[in-house]
Amino acid sequence: MTYDAIVVGGSFAGLSAAMQLARARRSVLLVDAGQPRNRFAAAAHGFLGQDGVAPARIMRLGLEQLSAYPTVFFFHGEARAAMAFEDGYQLALSDGREVKGRRVILATGVTDELLLPSMKARWGVSVLHCPYCHGYEFRDRPLAVIATLPGSVHQALLLPDWGPTTLFTQGLFEPTDEEAAQLAARGVQIERTPVVKLLGQGEATEALLLADGREVAAHAVFTAPKTRPTGPLAADLGCTFTEGMTGPHIQVDPMQQTSVPGVFAAGDAAFQMHNATMASAAGVLAGVAAHRSLVMT
Repeated sequence: MTYDAIVVGGSFAGLSAAMQLARARRSVLLVDAGQPRNRFAAAAHGFLGQDGVAPARIMRLGLEQLSAYPTVFFFHGEARAAMAFEDGYQLALSDGREVKGRRVILATGVTDELLLPSMKARWGVSVLHCPYCHGYEFRDRPLAVIATLPGSVHQALLLPDWGPTTLFTQGLFEPTDEEAAQLAARGVQIERTPVVKLLGQGEATEALLLADGREVAAHAVFTAPKTRPTGPLAADLGCTFTEGMTGPHIQVDPMQQTSVPGVFAAGDAAFQMHNATMASAAGVLAGVAAHRSLVMT
């Protein structure tokens, strides 16, 4: 069969997109490999109605609710390639099948590239990207920002509302005089000696080891990893990319339409501010826009 829409990615954006199409009584195939970016986090925060709930639990509930709609179908695995055909798009699945959809919604998320090897085991637990998502849980404890780009100053300016903050420039850039004055006014310390390793048991961070041998206390590290859209589908389909703060993301219009007609994108792969609520809202827009495009064809 040819589905009305194929949604690739089953996290907050993809589930939200599929829900709109399901409620419009359209046939939907949800393709998900079970590797969401948020799988490392024990809880989602700042997400209205879901504050403190594990992302995996939110997604399980979403899948249960989608399963109640008879026009929704599921594939647990990867979509490995995509191409256009005469009335839509064809995707190659990891089980060897090929499926067709009149519309495609890419909610594939992004892959993070962390600066230090010692960050990997702590990612999503004590190495974090969003103070609004995780800052409150580390309130009144020493916090660190490990710079990866000039925008790291912005992170450092926000964090003192949660705890005493040190900005580690890593030798990658030097704050301007104006930025240094803003940081000083917020009580942010600036450390120019690079961090070489995070110290602590398991997923916890207790201190940072500097290149000169010093150890500086820190219970949470905020950083901006380099990101890239997960998977080849957007490139396969010829979608235009835009360079964001941390890496390229899929270019979309206000209704999540990509540069390719009939292909929509939502979530972290299509927006440079990565946040659960925003991803879910973008998924709703993508689902609605995909349905409207089917109606207006």
